[in-house]
Amino acid sequence: MLEKGEEHFDSGEFAKHPTWLRLNEELEWYDRSSRRNQRGYKVTRTSQIILAASIPVVSLAGATWSAWGAAILGAVVAALEGIQQLWNSDTLWREYRSTAERLKQEKHLFLALSGPYRGLGVDDAFKLLAERVEEHVSAEHARWAEAITPAKKEE
Repeated sequence: MLEKGEEHFDSGEFAKHPTWLRLNEELEWYDRSSRRNQRGYKVTRTSQIILAASIPVVSLAGATWSAWGAAILGAVVAALEGIQQLWNSDTLWREYRSTAERLKQEKHLFLALSGPYRGLGVDDAFKLLAERVEEHVSAEHARWAEAITPAKKEE
């Protein structure tokens, strides 16, 4: 293990440390969730753009089904917008990506023994890492809870 004054960690020596496991689990979760929300947002938006662009073409087709086709396309575009607002995948994508990047930064600082970890022994470094990981995760949870809590109406 690392002794005070050494310049870097050998990650193989502490791969089973609970703090290290927690950091990596959270980092993987936020990374995966960010990718999933980004994909959902982009698929929904791309579909909306294509369908909305099709409405004028369908309405000008002059066929008996044109009016119904345009109306159905418009309804689907509106439904997709409602779904997007309900799921908030654009907001979640950015929030989760931001938290994942903060956790990555924390991991790199820890491994390099720089920033707040400079000059610390292994026990103190792990304690500080645990505190900082939980701060990042708690802050993201608080932002999430605030975003889903309906605003109080002024009386």
